[in-house]
Amino acid sequence: MDTYNLKPEHMRAPEHLNEKEIRQSLEELDAKIKVLQGRANATTADSSHTYHEHIAALEAKRTLIAQKLEDTSSATDSTWQEIKRSLDDLADGIKKLF
Repeated sequence: MDTYNLKPEHMRAPEHLNEKEIRQSLEELDAKIKVLQGRANATTADSSHTYHEHIAALEAKRTLIAQKLEDTSSATDSTWQEIKRSLDDLADGIKKLF
């Protein structure tokens, strides 16, 4: 018997993923969710399978990983904005010298 706790509130996202790994994880989770939804639709209503719980847990994990992707892209954007601002300041400083 699988002892893995499939409740959405117990889901965690991996800590150290780069942008490529995050996108790959999202694709894999989408595929798993799609398979489980197909299985859930194929079972009878009074079945003891926990596909719906598993789907909810994977969707929660997917949301957490997607937030990491947003955090990564916003951090990258702010870094580029800071670099641009520094270059603009440098250009202004050079203009003042001449």
